[in-house]
Amino acid sequence: MDAGIAYLTEDRKALGLVLTVFVEIKVGKHSRDNAAMLHKALSAKPGVAMHHEYAVEVTQKLGVQRYLGLVGESETRETLRQIYPLPVMDSRARLWGDSSNKLSWLIPDLAEIFPEARFIHLVRDGRKVASSYFHKLGDECYDDASNARMQAHYDDPARVPAPPPEKPYWWPVPRRGKREAEEFRNWDQFQRIAWHWAEINRVAMTALAALPRERSLYVRLEDLRASPAEVRNLYEFLTLPFQDSDFAIFARPHNVNRPEDRLLDRSQRSQFDAIAGDMMRRLDYAGTAEYRVKY
Repeated sequence: MDAGIAYLTEDRKALGLVLTVFVEIKVGKHSRDNAAMLHKALSAKPGVAMHHEYAVEVTQKLGVQRYLGLVGESETRETLRQIYPLPVMDSRARLWGDSSNKLSWLIPDLAEIFPEARFIHLVRDGRKVASSYFHKLGDECYDDASNARMQAHYDDPARVPAPPPEKPYWWPVPRRGKREAEEFRNWDQFQRIAWHWAEINRVAMTALAALPRERSLYVRLEDLRASPAEVRNLYEFLTLPFQDSDFAIFARPHNVNRPEDRLLDRSQRSQFDAIAGDMMRRLDYAGTAEYRVKY
């Protein structure tokens, strides 16, 4: 799945964070966006101010720079302090949130800046995420030209200026010294997307494991869609009241203007398994059949 974050402030005194990791990104009204689903569900609650990808052109670039070591701790945290505290404190809501996968790379910084932050790690079957990214984000996610531009900047940032702060450019590449760093240069767009799903989940899981257990919640989208008890647990984590009607929000697709669901073909399944199979096993998706979304 994808990544997203939400700051939550209790009576505007204590900040919290909701992180939905590797969810499908919203493109107009065409994608079934897990971050938008969480945004819609929590926005329906009184006293909650939820946002989706707040200041995304800043946070997307910053997250990639931080992951790749192109900016350091102090610069990262200063930038984050310029983005979030003012809108949070100006809000009249009891809880303030931003659901954005772009902040998945910034969990340690956010956790340090906002010691009351809470994180939700919301995942989805990586095959569905990769298919959605590939078919619905083709011009915005890991296209050959934009990826080559990002790779060139990372290889030689002193000589190659940073790309423009636009979504197509700012997707991470493997860090130097990583096993897949050289392979990645020869991968196609779908393979790069599969790597992103696996890596963003790995980074989020590592960062969240370093925090006290009560600061984060892990949940699978498929479980939210199937079980009212899972939705209740999510709301209890956020100290929000639960009603039976809340479950219905998670049980149906959102932001769908053009219903489209494609299963991976044989070649894509092989590519995905080779790159992201280990993460599928870690998240308990291994051995399950790829499902179709019912619109």
